Amino acid sequence: MSDATEANEPVEPTGSDEGGASGRRVRVVLVDDHRMFRTGVQAEIGRTEITGVEVVGEAADVDQAVTVINATRPEVVLLDVHLPGGGGVEVLRRCSPLMADAESPVRFLALSVSDAAEDVIGVIRGGARGYVTKTITGTDLVDSIFRVQDGDAVFSPRLAGFVLDAFASTDAPPVDEDLDRLTQREREVLRLIARGYAYKEIAKQLFISVKTVESHVSAVLRKLQLSNRHELTRWATARRLV
Repeated sequence: MSDATEANEPVEPTGSDEGGASGRRVRVVLVDDHRMFRTGVQAEIGRTEITGVEVVGEAADVDQAVTVINATRPEVVLLDVHLPGGGGVEVLRRCSPLMADAESPVRFLALSVSDAAEDVIGVIRGGARGYVTKTITGTDLVDSIFRVQDGDAVFSPRLAGFVLDAFASTDAPPVDEDLDRLTQREREVLRLIARGYAYKEIAKQLFISVKTVESHVSAVLRKLQLSNRHELTRWATARRLV
């Protein structure tokens, strides 16, 4: 899958030896609450001599992210949307002075399992330069990182449509009080349940246990005053969350 839009200038193929040999370098911080995922991304893109990407720090929650980003001042941060401590939007808010630095700005690229419109629009409004999903290939991710470093906006085609639609309208999206009752993780589980995923599939995709999935589903049903997953699916579909 290719999650990158066209850049203003072509980038050398980053999955080959030419990517590292070209002399281009970018310092990156990985922010994701799943250690296994961070390890996988590091293994995929962190071969600096080949990709030109140097991973200079990692973080698993909002506080860690802000500390590491301030300490390392990377060119690009790969930022998960759903994080303990307030989510990716909170990281963006607390790092806004670094994004505004005219000489050496820190730029953010959201990398998330979620492809929900509210998640995409939320982090873009917070200052992220792009948004790609975790199904992206390593080569395309490296390419996207360099494009964001250059100041380009990077989205998959479907996600770009969400942003264009949102910013084409002068009206702010309506507040959904029911949806606001849910935590970000509960929203993730909600969307996957509504798409027909089994508990085991959700657990595997979100790197959590089946019991944790069950707990999230119970909390969602209670907060939304629904009785079962079929009602939950209808609720989510009516709000275009799937």
